[in-house]
Amino acid sequence: MRRAAWLSVLLTAGCTAPLPPSPEPGPSLSAAPAKQEPDERPWAGTWATAVESGGRSFGKHTLRQIVHTSIGGDTARVRLTNEFGTRPLMVGAVRLARPVSGGVIDPATDRAVTFGGRTSVTIPVGTTAVSDKVSFDVPVDGDVAISAWLPSATGPSTRHGIAVQHNYVAAGEQVSAARLSGVRTETSWFFLSGLDVRGDGGAVVAFGASITDGLGTRSGANERWPDLLSDRLRQAGHRVGVLNVGISGNRFTADGRGESGVNRFERDVLSRPGVRWVIISDDALNDLGAADPPPASRLIATLRQLTARAHSAGVRVICSTLTPYQGAGYWSPQGESGRAEINAFLRSGGSGCDFVLDQDRATHDPAAPARFRAGFDSGDHLHPSPAGMRAIADAADLSWFAG
Repeated sequence: MRRAAWLSVLLTAGCTAPLPPSPEPGPSLSAAPAKQEPDERPWAGTWATAVESGGRSFGKHTLRQIVHTSIGGDTARVRLTNEFGTRPLMVGAVRLARPVSGGVIDPATDRAVTFGGRTSVTIPVGTTAVSDKVSFDVPVDGDVAISAWLPSATGPSTRHGIAVQHNYVAAGEQVSAARLSGVRTETSWFFLSGLDVRGDGGAVVAFGASITDGLGTRSGANERWPDLLSDRLRQAGHRVGVLNVGISGNRFTADGRGESGVNRFERDVLSRPGVRWVIISDDALNDLGAADPPPASRLIATLRQLTARAHSAGVRVICSTLTPYQGAGYWSPQGESGRAEINAFLRSGGSGCDFVLDQDRATHDPAAPARFRAGFDSGDHLHPSPAGMRAIADAADLSWFAG
């Protein structure tokens, strides 16, 4: 597995077009490291996503992406990734602003983002870039627009496939435009992996597959269970960033939709700024539903491994039981037996988990425990409805995040 290099630089990307001539290269990450900034307040993520390969190519496009924050602050930095690129990624300019509606921004809030003091950056293949700090009013539980100018052909992009959010692409350099001209809508995030703020509350990472990713929830509604957990934490007075790194279709034990949970755990969880907790959620359901399902004993061993890795990094582990899925296309008696075995392990005193988020108990039908409770099924018998997402978020004990 390639490991992301956490360097001081930054951000994002766009849409299919004929490949233009390459401009003069911007500063290289390897050639021009950013000046070390003083250690003031610690950084914590306010928004994040996990990335995978297979995105489209862009060139001479402006990409404006919308992210929804969990915690706020007066200082920000942006994370951009070329993790799965095939060539160096050239970013001509990046800006932060508050969106008004759709892809329209409030120009009074528009701020330039720099990398090592410069407005452009070249990001090598397999690396993540982190911008300089930016004075910017990051809202609590609000949207931020991150605009990037891509002056040359990107090749296949690093992306998060299912954003459950509308993002915007336009031809030409329009990063400072209040309203993009000739805009078209995208439903993925490209090259973008995180937004950080200054603060000492830390962050919890929600690590899983499509249930965590929010597949089937309404675009822009922020009704994934990690979003709803963030609402509860904020209302209870906890300043904790909530970072959603679910990937729909992801598995613990095999690459496919994204790298396997084992292979991406370092990049997507342990390397996140301010991480203090991880919630290990639903990857194992996709292993149990695979054509070649591993035995439950192997998945339990994987859970033990991830728990030990987190503890070694000083991160507390919240393990989630697996939700019911009888009636889903890949359900089988063998998979159901494996789900029961894993859930029994997680509820036992020997799991090694610090806490257990019992998603199964919160969502199953007491009269038919292999199925969702009425009203908690989105209709495909695998993914929770908005009410089911709420039940998962409500099952978390907020005392886990105290102190």
